[in-house]
Amino acid sequence: MTLKETLRDHHGTVTRIGGDTHFIRRVTSIGITEGTAFQTVRNDPKMPVLLYCRGTLIALNRADAEKIEVTA
Repeated sequence: MTLKETLRDHHGTVTRIGGDTHFIRRVTSIGITEGTAFQTVRNDPKMPVLLYCRGTLIALNRADAEKIEVTA
């Protein structure tokens, strides 16, 4: 499942980051790496996905959240 498909209060782990090298560098620089635990704080349609990861609240646009695979 992708990060975009998670529901509010979902706890999981990042399993794979897809996309080009620019995207991978960008998300890893903000702390989203494979094996990282996270919690989905908010995931409303047409709004960014908010997640709590490594002690920080992160907002990702929906297209970027679709490139990140997570545990169910």
